[in-house]
Amino acid sequence: MTPSTDPAPQVRVLSPSGMLGAGFAPETIEYGLTLNPDVIAIDGGSTDSGPYYLGAGVAKTTAAAVRRDLDILLRAAAGAGIPLLVGSCGTSGTDSGVDWVAGIAESVMAEAGLDLRMARVYSEQDPAFLKEELGAGRIRPLAPHGPLEPDTLESCAHIVGMMGHEPFADAIEAGAQVVLAGRATDTALAAAVPLMRGMPAGPAWHAAKVVECGGQCTTDPRAGGVLATIDAGGFVIEPLDPANVCTPASVAAHMLYETANPFRMREPAGTLDVSDATYTALDHRRVRVEGSRFEPAVQHTIKLEGARVTGYETVSFTGIRDPYITAHIDRWAALLRTLVTDRVRQTLGLSDDDYALDIRLYGHNAILEAADPDTAPPREVGVMLLVNAPSQATATAIAKVANPLMLHLPLPEMQYLPSFAFATSPAETERGPAYEFVLNHAVDVDSPTSMFRTHHAHEDTHV
Repeated sequence: MTPSTDPAPQVRVLSPSGMLGAGFAPETIEYGLTLNPDVIAIDGGSTDSGPYYLGAGVAKTTAAAVRRDLDILLRAAAGAGIPLLVGSCGTSGTDSGVDWVAGIAESVMAEAGLDLRMARVYSEQDPAFLKEELGAGRIRPLAPHGPLEPDTLESCAHIVGMMGHEPFADAIEAGAQVVLAGRATDTALAAAVPLMRGMPAGPAWHAAKVVECGGQCTTDPRAGGVLATIDAGGFVIEPLDPANVCTPASVAAHMLYETANPFRMREPAGTLDVSDATYTALDHRRVRVEGSRFEPAVQHTIKLEGARVTGYETVSFTGIRDPYITAHIDRWAALLRTLVTDRVRQTLGLSDDDYALDIRLYGHNAILEAADPDTAPPREVGVMLLVNAPSQATATAIAKVANPLMLHLPLPEMQYLPSFAFATSPAETERGPAYEFVLNHAVDVDSPTSMFRTHHAHEDTHV
């Protein structure tokens, strides 16, 4: 895919929301269509919610919410004659996630009488292929990970590669009106059409970064999405809700979101540099950005994400309001850990290495732990016991051993038996398999699309 040799004077990208299924007001899309967008781009997932969704291959969002959003967006795209692009389908971008969203989209189109050509772009990776790439020295770690071991690839439940804009552009050039893709950078789907139509890479990628989360670059993120208008010199950001506002600060601030460096952001094809970008209010609600640059990479890379099972979890939660215990809550928690460990050894015959035990004190330091500056005794504390073991039965057995202690454990000097309150009955809730991310590595590729497979529904072909 190469950029157009006859660039359009400007390209408009409509971003309805930060995530498909998160919802938006239909009237914001109606208003956005009056601004003559060239493409609708919306992200379908993220790693923000942890490794479970990739490991289990399930979506964070509900089918009803995704269907509601797709019903509005598919009708809008069809009416305007513009493509609809969705990246990271099904939250993590697994092949099953793409098929799940595609199935919903096909159902919506059938009911609405829409006949849009759909392409599915798959990003899931075969461990055998990746082992070959690893052996050839084409996979390298990204900080803070170390060198990749072949066994790690085999241990993953699912592995995805993170695509850039090229698979989206190729699908559109092949005639797709709806592109549903696996794992992609949040910016790739918004940058695809501007780059196809010859817009400079600096403004195209910077605009894509600003609109990736919809209205988060506005002063009221709850009010809906935004529209980016990219031209040869920069881009303009405008909210889709006429009552909402973009300011230079709200637009510039989005470069702080999910980036290690607020001035530079790596994409598969290179690095966005906004060190010299300027942000100017055109009026009370629109902002123009100029001065963004893009540095093409010497080597195109595809980032890998993989998750594997670490064990099975059972959780218990109890609430404490006893003022003496809350005043000495750290000592109480240490005692709880010691007694649970001892009783598990005595009753179940398990050593410390056979399982993992986590005690989190909500209302005290569960979030900041030792970094919490507030040392005053909490009024009440929620104690979460999280057990991870090789089997669900073992995890639950350990939590059951802890049950009496989480209900009535006094400190040694107390002359009465305190009572605490379990949040649920039964007190133990089985969470099933737990996962961890184990891949944060980049693959050197000769082609930006070589690790991805595209299926065009109308032609019933794979590329």
